Amino acid sequence: MTQAVPPEPGRRSLTRRVFGVETEYGITCASLSGGPAPLDADHAARELFAPVVQQHRSTSVFTPGGARLYLDVGSHPEYATSECDRLEDLLAQDRAGELMMAELAAQANARLAEQGVPGRVHLLKNNLDSQGSGFGCHENYLVHRRAGFWNDARTLVPHLVTRQVLVGAGHVQVDPTGQRPARYVFSQRADQMHDAVSAATTRARPLINTRDEPHADAERFRRMHVIVGDSNIAQGSTLLKVGQMDLLLDYLEQGGDLSDLALAEPMRAIRDTCHDLSARARLELADGRTITPLELQEEHLARVSAHCESLELSPLHQEVLRLWRRGLEALRTQDPAAVSTELDWAAKLMLVERYQARNRVGLEDPRVARLLLAYHDVSAQDGLRVRLEAQGLLRRVVDEAACRHALDHAPTTTRAHLRGLAVARARARRKDLAVDWVNLRLEDGSTPTVALRDPLKSTDARVDDLLRAIEDEPVRTVPSV
Repeated sequence: MTQAVPPEPGRRSLTRRVFGVETEYGITCASLSGGPAPLDADHAARELFAPVVQQHRSTSVFTPGGARLYLDVGSHPEYATSECDRLEDLLAQDRAGELMMAELAAQANARLAEQGVPGRVHLLKNNLDSQGSGFGCHENYLVHRRAGFWNDARTLVPHLVTRQVLVGAGHVQVDPTGQRPARYVFSQRADQMHDAVSAATTRARPLINTRDEPHADAERFRRMHVIVGDSNIAQGSTLLKVGQMDLLLDYLEQGGDLSDLALAEPMRAIRDTCHDLSARARLELADGRTITPLELQEEHLARVSAHCESLELSPLHQEVLRLWRRGLEALRTQDPAAVSTELDWAAKLMLVERYQARNRVGLEDPRVARLLLAYHDVSAQDGLRVRLEAQGLLRRVVDEAACRHALDHAPTTTRAHLRGLAVARARARRKDLAVDWVNLRLEDGSTPTVALRDPLKSTDARVDDLLRAIEDEPVRTVPSV
């Protein structure tokens, strides 16, 4: 674990907060014989979760890494990272989710082969299925409960509308009517959003969900739930989108103001931004001025950079500022290759353009669609993402060893550490442990419920007592999921 270093005189540390990412995965079972899919998405998801159900009698489990694995509505496998307060932990946890999904897919495909089913399960870390239905990648940020928070949160809407020019996953839009040529755009998610700030999630997808579900002491904390983000493959994109928000929240909490950048029509602006790769679409502000997505992101960066001059930043937060600046320069000069090893939209654009030039095909060609699906396919150990990283075409921020370690080891600096220890011990001792984000309880009623209401706290004497209670029985080894 990295040791905390006291800030230099005259500087303060960035406000400590926990954050996490929830990713819904698309699932399909492709035929190996060229015929129709042997399993629909629902049955493929059931096959994927068969060992989880067999071991835990549930499709929702917490892992020794402090994360949650579950089957969400619409047959979407979902992985929610544990609570992280360091960007490197978040990146490791997010990739651990991909590794866990890949292992489940490998097991499912082995069983299908044994059964003679001519199909292969694929898990896609993207945001659209073949019918055009959307699913998301949600971000969670811990904030202190205070008056006026939602006014501040609403001032983040212009950033969430325009950050796709940096952290969008990239997408080829094909008009099903054939009346408009296919085009490459910044984001898969942007056209799925319907509101700026709302309590809804699926009926009218907002950029920020206001449901007050802190998973913590409700008198002290609340959770800002951002549901507009694309599912990212490049670690640089995930680093940038979470790091940007962490810095912006600190800026607002320390008295910063973004209210003068309010957009007149955020939902129109998010679509106009998505569809213009120059990042120079004219967006109308609430006060009647106009601004481009590039200019708006430059203004956000300028204010955050000035704010950070008095802060002691971690190396990865410093990298966030550098990547933010370089991403905007790549847009200003229309040189996506300058960030194509770090940002998804640029990496995929380079892939598509090289493929088109080599094969002389248009964006409508089905082979282009397959290439883009391969970019998001996390189910193969030797998939396209893995090959791109091996060739240096996608940069790793956190190495593979740290990501594999995160499968069974939670961050040591947050509440997730306590949950992970309890889950690992209960599995090893074959004891039934009831777990959610806050509570731990042995199902046999032998111990009281332990409520962990402070996500920033990684030690608790009550958990020590719980671990001792779990130790009462002899060890019986149970394989982890």
